[in-house]
Amino acid sequence: MRYPASFSIAPDPLPDHEQKQAALGYLSEAWAEARHDGIDGDCLAQASLFTALAELVSTYGEDAVAKFAEGVPARVRNGEFSLALAKQ
Repeated sequence: MRYPASFSIAPDPLPDHEQKQAALGYLSEAWAEARHDGIDGDCLAQASLFTALAELVSTYGEDAVAKFAEGVPARVRNGEFSLALAKQ
């Protein structure tokens, strides 16, 4: 059976962990391009946090995001966001 050229079958969505890896890749590329264009890393970080929190609020609501954000300081202190490689 032939379908019109405009017909396409949507691919199955990627599993969550694969979507997160792909998203990180996109963001890393955008970050590198912005840095290449002279955008300060601190400005990028603040804009990224604002955008991320705004998206989470629109998805889950302010109370849920505030509760999530309460756990961030402990995660930072625990090293979850540190990029330094572990010494072996």
